[in-house]
Amino acid sequence: MEEIILEVEPREELGKSKVKDLRTGGFVPAVVYAEGKPGLPIKISHTQLMRLAHQHRLESMVINLKVKDDKKQKPKACLIKEIQYDPVKGNIIHVDFNEISLTRAIKVNVPVVAKGEPIGAKLEGGSLEHILWEIEVECLPTDIPKEIAIDVSQLKIGDAIHIKDITFADNIKVLNDPGAIVLSVAAPIKEEVAAAPVEGEEQLEPEVIKEKKEVPAEEGKEEEEKEKKEK
Repeated sequence: MEEIILEVEPREELGKSKVKDLRTGGFVPAVVYAEGKPGLPIKISHTQLMRLAHQHRLESMVINLKVKDDKKQKPKACLIKEIQYDPVKGNIIHVDFNEISLTRAIKVNVPVVAKGEPIGAKLEGGSLEHILWEIEVECLPTDIPKEIAIDVSQLKIGDAIHIKDITFADNIKVLNDPGAIVLSVAAPIKEEVAAAPVEGEEQLEPEVIKEKKEVPAEEGKEEEEKEKKEK
């Protein structure tokens, strides 16, 4: 497992107004949660965090949080519990971490990555259907795979890869249904062509039935009296 170290600082800025100023200053507020301990407020350089997010899939990586200028404290091994994004700009605005033990197995979702181009798509006009984008596994934090790579180059139309078809390391326990489909190749969609009209047949326009307009009772009486006078 690749070791990821993220430098953080203790955070004294609490409350909406102070947190807003913190973000303006280029930091992201965060909290580290540990079993039996109160949450630890920290702040992270926004630039450093975004750089890390572009390089790794942070939600399934063990991140070692190192407190800046604190040489006595060991880095805290953590998993990201939740990332909050700005709904307009898309920037990270808050992160929650869970401190973990490196000697205790945990459950985590690992991304599935398809490798190659299926025969069914390249030669037969089909399309690769990605059904499961993540597979849930249980293992030690140090054994979490970065991704689950699957070779799909030999798949033909109608072929599928199930969980049971994938080989995992002995130290990884898969929690998904073994029969669940991960990837498959579907046949091309045929476009339905409307049948041409038979020569000599006329296309009949549907008859439009006009509704009889109802005349108010008072207007009806006026019409009757008018007709009597004319006679």
